[in-house]
This record gives sequence, C-alpha cells and structure tokens, in this order.
Amino acid sequence: MTCAQRLIQLLEAYGVDTAFGIPGVHTIELYRALGESRLHHVTPRHEQGAGFMADGHARASGLPAACFIITGPGMTNMATAMGQALADSVPMLVISSVNQRASLGRGQGRLHEMPHQRETLAGVSVFSHTLHDPEALPEVMARAFSIFHSARPGPVHIEIPLDVMGAPVSDEPITPTRTYPPAPAPEALARAAEWLGTASRPLVLLGGGTADAPGAARALVERLDAPTFTTINAKGVLGLDHPLDLGATASLPAARRLAREADVVLAIGTELGETDYDLVFDGGFVLDGRLIRIDIDPQQLGRNQAADLALLAEAGQAMAALAERLPESTQRDGAGRAEAVRRALALAEDAEVAPYAPLFATLREVLPDAILVGDSTGPVYAGNFLASLPAPRRWFNAATGFGTLGYGLPAALGAALARPEQPVVALVGDGGLQFVLGELGTARDLGRPVAIVIWNNDGYDEIRRFMSMSEIPHLGVDLAAPDFQALAQAFACRHLGVTDPASLHDALGRLDEASSPLIIEVDASAWIASL
Repeated sequence: MTCAQRLIQLLEAYGVDTAFGIPGVHTIELYRALGESRLHHVTPRHEQGAGFMADGHARASGLPAACFIITGPGMTNMATAMGQALADSVPMLVISSVNQRASLGRGQGRLHEMPHQRETLAGVSVFSHTLHDPEALPEVMARAFSIFHSARPGPVHIEIPLDVMGAPVSDEPITPTRTYPPAPAPEALARAAEWLGTASRPLVLLGGGTADAPGAARALVERLDAPTFTTINAKGVLGLDHPLDLGATASLPAARRLAREADVVLAIGTELGETDYDLVFDGGFVLDGRLIRIDIDPQQLGRNQAADLALLAEAGQAMAALAERLPESTQRDGAGRAEAVRRALALAEDAEVAPYAPLFATLREVLPDAILVGDSTGPVYAGNFLASLPAPRRWFNAATGFGTLGYGLPAALGAALARPEQPVVALVGDGGLQFVLGELGTARDLGRPVAIVIWNNDGYDEIRRFMSMSEIPHLGVDLAAPDFQALAQAFACRHLGVTDPASLHDALGRLDEASSPLIIEVDASAWIASL
C-alpha cells in the first residue's frame, strides 16, 4: 500500500466521488491509484479550469470534490480558483505534488520547483500542509474534512513530496472522522428570541451559510413576519417569489432605507460584505437597529459590523431553535413592507437592469429547474437583482466577492457533473469566455447538454461603462471576438444565434435535442434594439 493508494481510499471513505486534474510526471503515482478506484476523473484544459469545475461541483451539490495538481506551474495556475472558493466559502480539496523532501527550499533548479509552494498557497486556502510523514495522511485528511463538515468551509491544500507519494504505508482499516458543527448556546438563543419577539420592525439578512437549511430559513422568517434580504449565494433559500424575499437588492436606495429603519436585524451566515450590501461602494448600507449575528466562524462575528449579540452556531440548527422560541403568530405586515420596497425599486423600469428582464423571464419559462452559473458579465450583474429561484444552489457566479473572469463555463461543467438530472446554463460574456475557450474541449468530452449563453457585446462592456462615467478613454476594452460559430464546430458543439427573447426561447427549447453542449450567442446590440 503506497501513500497515493491510501489517499484515494481515504477520498472514497469520505464520500468524494469526483477528481479534476491534468496528469503530470509529478502526479502519476496518484493516477496509478486512481485507476484502481471508483472516483470519476475529469481532465480540464487548464488547472484553473480544474479549480472552477470543483467549485461548481461543490456549490451545486454541497459536497467537496478533489483536484490533483502538479508542482509549481500547476499550483500557480490553480491559485485563482482557490481564491474564488475561499472568498465564497466553497469546500475544495486540492492535492498537489511537491519536490522531494531532501530538496525542499534548497533552490537547486529542479523541475517545477518553487521556493515556498506551501506558503504561496496558504494565502488562498483555509490551510496548506506539507505531508512529510506518509503515516500522518489520515490525520491531515481528518483535519480537512472537519473543516468541510463543521466550520466555515473553503479550499484545503495538501502537498505530497515525490518521495512520500510512493512510500509504503500501513494498510489499516479506514474509519473516517465525522465531525458536527457547533450548536447555539441556549442563553444566547433566549436573548435573541426576546429581542426579536418584541421588535416592531425586524429585518433578516440570509447569507450563503443558510443554503443547506431552506426549510428552517422559511419557517423563521415567516414566524418573524420580517422582510428578508437573501444574498447572491443565498438565492432560492426562501423559494420562488416568496413575499418576504427582497433578494440581493441591499445596495439599492429603497432597500437601504428599510435596513436603516429596522429596530432589530438578524444576520445569519453572511459576512456583511461589500459585494452583497454595498455594490455602489459608498458605505451607504447602515444598520441603526440592534444587530444579532449567527455564524459558524467566530472571527466573522466581529467583522464588517460588530454584533450586539453574537451566536457561534451552524445556521440550520440556530434557525430551527430560534423559531421554536418565538411567538407562533406575529403580525408585522412584513409582506407589505417588502412589497413597498419592491415598488420603490421598480427594477423592471431601471435602465441598467430592465434589458435583461426578458432574458430571465425566458429562462424561467423554458428551464424552470435549471442551475444558472454566471461569470462577470452584464446579465449576471442584473440577474443578481432580478432572478428568483425555486431552491438554493441553483444560482452562483463570480460577479462578486473575488470577482474573477473565466469562471462561468468550467463551474457550469462541474455543476452538470454534480447534478446530471438538472439542466445547467452558463451565463458568460464574450470577453470572459475567452479566458477559458479550451474548456469547450472538456465540455465536448463530458457529452452533457450544457447551455452556454454568450452575451456578446464586443469586449469588456462593464469596464467601458465605468470608464465613460469617469471620463476615461476606452483603452483595452474593445476586443476582437472569435467566430463563436466556427469555434462551436471545431469543438463539436452546437451553435445558435439569438437576437431577441423569442429566438432565445426557441434556442433554449433545443437544449436536450442532443448530448452535446449548446452555444447560444446573443447579439447584445440587436437584443436591446428589439425591446
């Protein structure tokens, strides 16, 4: 039994079923072991794609996938995807090789050598560990999965020296360590229930930490009869068009007035970060009422805005326990307050958002159960305000937080692997897609009918707009887009051109006609002109 074989056994024991990676001379021992296992291996065209695919797989399923990455350039390519996963608390296990123990840190010019690989990756991971002792592997894996199961998750990096990878290890029975998240303190629950029970204008803020407890979230906000903001990573937690759900609109003026008027604010599983509550970057999201925060990360309880009452707990347990302590019937006209905000927001009449409303109406009509995965592009920015989803884990993107480009397509492929029974749509721009064109080859390999909707506006239009507002010349933002129809043919994908909502409706309806990706190219100028 080698260390590499033991690693694969441990992954299976912890329930990992998929690994993303590009084989290299430094990781071939992992592939010897992988060939003997039940794990499904996917080969992307770039290590960044491997990370984004693992990210999308985890967001769609709630479970971590593994990445097998070579020393040096493989890890620097992977760093961006790890940064995105860390920003959004996405579980991901990154297994890499590293040079032999005797050569580490010596600068001998060996293949793929980095002076301090572990330290470099520590900044984009929950922890980064070098496995010097092959017998310590079960302990390190237990540490990783305790984070995935009972703490604020994120990417974990374990690097294995080449001489450790093939080293013999004891073949003892594997008993995975199962850990459980913290439960809320009864005294804190009692005080939170007292404050909320006597509030006249309560407000709830639900973050991505609530994604696995939609039933508890709905029961709590309905018991409180409180208007609720659901962040981008919490979309769908309250279900489709819930009357108390104001979505991710907390950066807009009418929503901010509601927040400021609240006498008690309950924030659950949210970091109260800039890209969820202050997208206009003016510091205008202010909470004057008493703030109760519930989070699984003790450090997060004091960041951005200190709480008047802080509960360290997993969101689902805390919400269920809190709802039990609240009065059964509380009439605060929460739905009426939320509807007044929606009328004041008037998103359907907003010049920057309205052009995308027909796009999301069409997606909802044709593919109501779809998982929508976005890049940093105009439709996604608008969709963060507009889209309403029937369940959580069906809307995620890279438009906020770390905010990388090139995320949408590979993350959609990861989601399609995790949820083969659901349609998956990647919402990308022509600029962002050019970061990862090679992953069209991975899409072809997988043979899944993923829809790749390209909003083609000839470059980086969001940056163009910011340049115009700041009276800066348009430099570096007007790109020559490739012929996407020819690219689709080259990668054995289907291609349909779209100019208006009716043609988009027809194109989406053809998604399942073949077991191959469907590229739907939207001419942005023609679309806007058709409205």
